[in-house]
Amino acid sequence: MEEIKKPNILVIGDLMIDHYLWGNVNRISPEAPVQVVEVEKETIVLGGAGNVVNNLVALGADVMVMSVVGEDKNGDEITQMLESIKVKHYLICDENRKTTKKSRIIASHQQVVRYDHESKEDISQESEALITTGLLNIIDQFEVILVSDYGKGVITDSLMGKINFCASGNDVKVLVDPKGDDYSKYIGSYLLTPNKKEAQIATKMEINDDASLKVALKKLHNTACLQVPMITLSEDGIAILDENNNVIKKPTVAREVYDVTGAGDTVLASLGYCLAKDDNIVEAMEFANLAAGVVVGKIGSATATLEEIEEYKSSLHKSSIESHIKTFKEIENTVERLKKQNKKIVFTNGCFDILHKGHVQYLDKAKSFGDVLILGLNSDSSVKALKGDNRPINTQDDRAYILAALESVDYVVIFDDNTPLSLIQIVQPDILVKGGDYEGKEVVGSDIAKEVKLVQFVDGKSTTKTIEKIQCCNSQKGL
Repeated sequence: MEEIKKPNILVIGDLMIDHYLWGNVNRISPEAPVQVVEVEKETIVLGGAGNVVNNLVALGADVMVMSVVGEDKNGDEITQMLESIKVKHYLICDENRKTTKKSRIIASHQQVVRYDHESKEDISQESEALITTGLLNIIDQFEVILVSDYGKGVITDSLMGKINFCASGNDVKVLVDPKGDDYSKYIGSYLLTPNKKEAQIATKMEINDDASLKVALKKLHNTACLQVPMITLSEDGIAILDENNNVIKKPTVAREVYDVTGAGDTVLASLGYCLAKDDNIVEAMEFANLAAGVVVGKIGSATATLEEIEEYKSSLHKSSIESHIKTFKEIENTVERLKKQNKKIVFTNGCFDILHKGHVQYLDKAKSFGDVLILGLNSDSSVKALKGDNRPINTQDDRAYILAALESVDYVVIFDDNTPLSLIQIVQPDILVKGGDYEGKEVVGSDIAKEVKLVQFVDGKSTTKTIEKIQCCNSQKGL
């Protein structure tokens, strides 16, 4: 990957805590007709403008955040979280405000309920004056300002006007994730990132085809005097109106959508990241689509790293089968993503030369032990070292492609060593599966996996017997 310019970006907006309670539902409460969630773990992350910050940090940007929080435990926790990720901050503490905390209960990857503690009234004039003074002192350090308006009172009409006034005098682009139905509040911003529903509310019109989309973009342009009118369109990507009044749409492709929480934050952060390093707006749109495609495949407020975005981009240009064949580095990134989704990972390995029914049944059984099956495949040199110079019959690329096409196999990784130990160390599987012939024997990686399971082979089915049968038939034919 080519060296990336590290941009300096300022985030201003409503900081909050996203609080998650993770568990499973196995029964109904005897007290009322409601589900009982058995909580297994609890996590907290930065939310609101904090999720924009997290996204920028994941991309490698230098970030500073400005906001107003309450003089309370949640405000202290936000400060600690910002310091833990080495983000500079300028926070005004107001004893009359409650720092926003959104608590979500997640059961079996589904959000069951959310409850909020927060203040939503506008910040005081004193707090606004302190933010403005602070901004004037530091604005020349930044290429882009990202305004994350969650409607919790930090981004007042007056403060928004002052942000744009300061930015215009310092040649700084202001990108806004807007709130509400009156976008005149954001006059002078470089661009806004409303989604389709928000844009329909703001323009008071239905957007149901390209013609109405163009009209809506023009209305946004006229209302807020935007340099780049933009609407995000979920699975249809992002649309802008260019300087020639032409609509440019860049579609996105999400492989799996688990949770759209925070996807708008990712789009705002990604656009700002690209524009801060002097990419043009079309390049920024394409990058933001890729980043959003990554985060909607995760649960909760999530981020996308440059490596994940590159991997995702690469997978979109491969066939559906080839995208399941991974390098060591790719599987490391994939495993990290899967574990964040609480997936149970199963690992097995072998030569799988001349695939037969026994192989397929073995792999199908292995997959049944978890959510994802990762298969370590001996390379040609590894097979030769283990089984002799006449093996393998099929090349590693052919074997990998056929295995990756099986419904039970999620990912195939080719390894060169005699054992898959180095690959198992990367995968850290929940379940390690080997054949029944390992009964009573030491299984490589058994000290790393949480559990080892042995699967019996199908009688009479083996690559060696298949080869012997072919050799016998050729001998009888005099070949």
